[in-house]
Amino acid sequence: MMNWYANGGQGPHPQHRMPYNGYPQSYPVFSHRQQTIQGQATWTEGGPVTKCGIPWSANQYMTVAVSPNAPFKCGQSLKVSNPAIPQREIIVTVVDEVRGYPPNRINLHRLAFTALGANPSQGIINVEITPVPELEAQEWGKYLLEVVQVGYPNYNVLEYDKSGETQLAGNQIRETYDYILESPQERVKVRGTVVYNAANDRIISFDVQEINE
Repeated sequence: MMNWYANGGQGPHPQHRMPYNGYPQSYPVFSHRQQTIQGQATWTEGGPVTKCGIPWSANQYMTVAVSPNAPFKCGQSLKVSNPAIPQREIIVTVVDEVRGYPPNRINLHRLAFTALGANPSQGIINVEITPVPELEAQEWGKYLLEVVQVGYPNYNVLEYDKSGETQLAGNQIRETYDYILESPQERVKVRGTVVYNAANDRIISFDVQEINE
């Protein structure tokens, strides 16, 4: 059963909350030079309505609500790391806001919280939050990310990187992206390639395949 703030349904109520005096009293200063933010994460089961109009089920439930005062926007991708467990990190999509939180506190979907290696009974954990705007600006990288997530439904995306861009004949451009995925059993590297017409942004072809490092 969902608990909601009395604000028209905007923002899922965290399942575990601490008294406000439990929040850190000094918040980080956000700037373009400070990419990684030291913060904390709670969890929620999500809900049917979000401020962003993006369902909590998006991105294989790797989704998050943020403070209205945080410098994150709807649909933005964030890398969230659990410093207590080396290399345990996920990429989540901002789908909602949660009022009353400081800028460095986020509210993850329960599945994202557990993907960080945390037990929901913990209620709250320390995290590192890194905005990843570079993929937001790369339309085809985000498109291929969605294709990869459909093809690997039980894997979390840990890293992604644009590894190449080539001008082909005419207006055709080929872009290549590498994605690091992890499941409870293994970690794999997947390369996605898209060829498109730069004049009208129409896809000519795309390909996704695992590669050996």
